Amino acid sequence: MRRGYLLGIALAVVALSGPALLYTHDNSAPIAMTVTPSPTPSPSRTTTAATTTSPNATAPTSSGPTPAAGTTHVTTGHRQVTFVNNVNQTVWVASGEQTRQPALPVSGWVLPAGQSVTVSVPDKWNGRFWGRTGCSFDASGKGHCQTGDCAGLFQCKQYGQIPATLAEFNFNSWQNLDFYDVSMVDGSNLPMYVNIAAGTTKDPISSTGCAESGCTRSVDCPAELKTTGGGCGSACSVLGGDQYCCRGRWAPRSACDPTKWPVNYAAVFKKAEPFAYSYVDDDATSTFTCAGECGYRITFGLNS
Repeated sequence: MRRGYLLGIALAVVALSGPALLYTHDNSAPIAMTVTPSPTPSPSRTTTAATTTSPNATAPTSSGPTPAAGTTHVTTGHRQVTFVNNVNQTVWVASGEQTRQPALPVSGWVLPAGQSVTVSVPDKWNGRFWGRTGCSFDASGKGHCQTGDCAGLFQCKQYGQIPATLAEFNFNSWQNLDFYDVSMVDGSNLPMYVNIAAGTTKDPISSTGCAESGCTRSVDCPAELKTTGGGCGSACSVLGGDQYCCRGRWAPRSACDPTKWPVNYAAVFKKAEPFAYSYVDDDATSTFTCAGECGYRITFGLNS
């Protein structure tokens, strides 16, 4: 994803043009993992997401990774991030860093339907989280996921296979602000939205995944963008070409205009999640900030 280059120039971009996307990745400090029953998962998000992802609604069938139960390793961290599963299948949460340090010692979690997992993430972490679907792992943590797979490993050592909906964070990156976003630049495999759970900033997204611009819904994926396993790929990743990928003569922001594409596929993703990145230069309506050592809740699925 081209937005990764923003890590190196983030401060300059922010200083010149206001809040800009700071793409995330980092891991450090042991994680606090807690699994608790989620407050009544919403049926609307659940059913829709399940039909577009993997059919397995149960935990791994092998003797490999199992859902965490209770608090397994609590360590004080700067950010508490809670993942909520509102789909009717198991989601295997994954993480990856944009920068080498700080890094998370755990990069994969099992999240059964209707439950939540909370992890403690260190300050200055810069990375992404995503959900994997249709996974099966053996006792050694090796296997495969239908979407979001990271080289067949339960504990990810690299970014996941696209398409995958991403939650990207850069904690305390500029003037004590966190930068965060939901990205479908590389396509989508699950509906997702992010809420502020702690801090001094008013949450722009409601607890049901709605913003002034609209509410979260599943992507109505065009047939030509559908991928094996249930994901919806981006025009760039599936169809290719400099124009869809905003490169070559279409690299400048002024030229990277989805309304001038042969088909405006970015609008398909923007309709599903109006506050998320629908293409590489979709910063204006898709990047958010939070002050005051914020906490976050990432919901997979729909909530009504």
